[in-house]
Amino acid sequence: MRMTLNTMTWRRREMVRWLVSCATEIGGWGRVQALMNIMQNWYSLFTPIEATTIVAVTGTTPATLLRLNLAFGQRDELCARARAVALQCAMKDPQNCSLPALTLCEKDHAAFEAAYQIVLDSAAAAGMGHSHLFTVARYMEHRGLPLRAYKLATLAFSHLSIAFNQDTHPAVNDVLWACSLSHSLGKSQLSAIVPLIIQSVQCAPMLSDILRRWSLPPPGLAALSGRRHAAKPPAAPGLDKAPLCQLLEAAIAAYVSTTHSRLTHISPRHYSEFIEFLCKARETFLLAPDGHLQFGQFLDNLKQTYKGKKKLMLLVRERFG
Repeated sequence: MRMTLNTMTWRRREMVRWLVSCATEIGGWGRVQALMNIMQNWYSLFTPIEATTIVAVTGTTPATLLRLNLAFGQRDELCARARAVALQCAMKDPQNCSLPALTLCEKDHAAFEAAYQIVLDSAAAAGMGHSHLFTVARYMEHRGLPLRAYKLATLAFSHLSIAFNQDTHPAVNDVLWACSLSHSLGKSQLSAIVPLIIQSVQCAPMLSDILRRWSLPPPGLAALSGRRHAAKPPAAPGLDKAPLCQLLEAAIAAYVSTTHSRLTHISPRHYSEFIEFLCKARETFLLAPDGHLQFGQFLDNLKQTYKGKKKLMLLVRERFG
């Protein structure tokens, strides 16, 4: 019977674990040399992801180090070799190995900085996609490094494109997380990320969601304002001022272009859904100081341009006048 790819991958990973385990069962100093030799020649035995997540990690776990019964100098040498393997693998396969390498190098400043630089270089050379960059960015925030998380999130946007009809794009939650992060860091970061969002996201409902989140105080300030004698928290950024006014304009423009796209091939069974879409569009229009006037002009244009769709335009008049 032919094995599936998943079965083959599982069996190979088990073989790698077995090989590393055998190396640690050899008696005396020889088992350390065996493990060091495996790490030194990993490229001829394993894939980068195997070498990083199994060989380097297994070879430096507390259980392995305890079994080897090493002196401190020997332990440091083995861990240094494992970090070197992780960095080599991250350079060869940044998408799959950068995060494991960062995790393995956490306790060594120089190695951690080297792994972080590999991520930056890979992002600049299009060696990492937006999903992997967002994953590493979230890791950086978890490590208490929000500015580095923000830097990686901005790089992720340069590899991201969400079309007008991709409301359920896999990166939606990552984008909203990045927006929340920039909001918490301050106006400078907020101002820098807005153009990236406008360039990467054409989905009108998503832009509207971001606007509403940013119209609230930054995360954590609401709790602060509830404390007795606490200072008054900073006001939420105004939608009529930079940088959010540009995002509001982009959201309105996205609703306009999306409306025309939907009307090009709309069928009667989608009429009610379209009316609900216009309701959401109106909510965004009304965020602008002259939003009521803009939405009225928008509807007038629709009624004139699509007057041939009599039943649909009748529904528009019934709902919006």
